[in-house]
Amino acid sequence: QRLKVRSMVGLLPLCAVTVFEGELTRKYPELGDQLRRFLAARPELTAFIHDPIQTGYGGRRMAAILNESKLRKVLSKMLDENEFLSPYGIRALSRYHAEHPYVFRIGAQEYRVSYLPAESDTGMFGGNSNWRGPIWMPVNGLIIRALLQYYTYYGNGFIVECPTGSGQQMTLYQVAEELTRRLTTIFLREKDGHRPVYGGTKKFQEDPHWRDYISFYEYFHGDNGAGLGASHQTGWTGLIAGAMHLFATTTPEQALELGKKAAFTEIPISARRDKAAAATGSRG
Repeated sequence: QRLKVRSMVGLLPLCAVTVFEGELTRKYPELGDQLRRFLAARPELTAFIHDPIQTGYGGRRMAAILNESKLRKVLSKMLDENEFLSPYGIRALSRYHAEHPYVFRIGAQEYRVSYLPAESDTGMFGGNSNWRGPIWMPVNGLIIRALLQYYTYYGNGFIVECPTGSGQQMTLYQVAEELTRRLTTIFLREKDGHRPVYGGTKKFQEDPHWRDYISFYEYFHGDNGAGLGASHQTGWTGLIAGAMHLFATTTPEQALELGKKAAFTEIPISARRDKAAAATGSRG
């Protein structure tokens, strides 16, 4: 029986994607020939996934579970602020389940999955709530990586509504950048001087000896961004630093032209200033 829960598990197929530069098949044409023969003999493999023979921007090819129509369906849910999209990133469980918990019954036993934006309300899995509603940096990082992969293949012709229902159209590069911006706001001061990461902890919000020392929490409240769980998860929550650096030193044009190499090629300072000015103007 299918468990129809709107969770991060349903978003993960989006992350199964990698793009191959066009020069690869031009340099090694026998690889393309072998792939065509392999797929021709197994049509069931490509019946429900993206066709890896189809070329995209710059002659690139893409191996992905989701074809374009399925990708759009997943993104429409993921970018819905009533579902997965929080002001602070992508939730692990849809907010839909706050009012509509999933209930599964076996005999006299009832099992329930509800949206829990903070800590778990049961002792299952040690009380860990990563997958019950909070924002978890590792999977957000995987989603951002995947969006950039899709962008280098589809280019600027693939646009989606972000947030869903807002009427605002974005390329997949812009969506990835927007997710990074939302994740970043967890750690930045708001107008009242408080950082969402420290929630209602007055000591960390106001004490001059503590307020500028940022802790990398295990996961974050799905609605207000407050840090939860262990406060020293630098390994995976530290991914935010790399994401911030990437978008501060890369342009969409660079990502399209260089593909994966763009992550290792910083744009000139003057171009960074132009990009920052454009971003400020668009938000204003």
